[in-house]
Amino acid sequence: MKISEFKSSLLTSPKSHLRFVLPDGGLIPIHAHITEVGRVDKTFLDCGATVRKVSTLCLQSWVADDTNHRLPAEKLADIIDRALPILGAEDLDVEIEYEEGFISQFPIESAKQQGDLIVFTLATKHTDCLAKEICLPKAQENSCCSGTGCC
Repeated sequence: MKISEFKSSLLTSPKSHLRFVLPDGGLIPIHAHITEVGRVDKTFLDCGATVRKVSTLCLQSWVADDTNHRLPAEKLADIIDRALPILGAEDLDVEIEYEEGFISQFPIESAKQQGDLIVFTLATKHTDCLAKEICLPKAQENSCCSGTGCC
């Protein structure tokens, strides 16, 4: 989900609270705080020697003992507006960072209104070879390297 769609979901029901559903069906506690709103830029060299850049809006969630805390949609929309100088004009993909045993980042897949909640469904991220034409040439498709990445 892009920033524009995410903010639209927030502003459609500004008094609603936020609920984040993890890819396994688990839930980020409803009292989680959004402690960071940031632009994350990753510049890297793929295994085919191509320089690539990926940028996202990352919302860091943090669960504290303050179980009465609730973040209304309009407040998060306001926080994102305040971050626009660092986010830039691009309509970036939005991810939630969450720690439960280890830190993970989850792309936001969809949003729907459910009573007094906006429920955001989170997806998983996957690794991939971005230079399959180099790493997995047709002659190697049936070799031991097939499907395992670069040989």
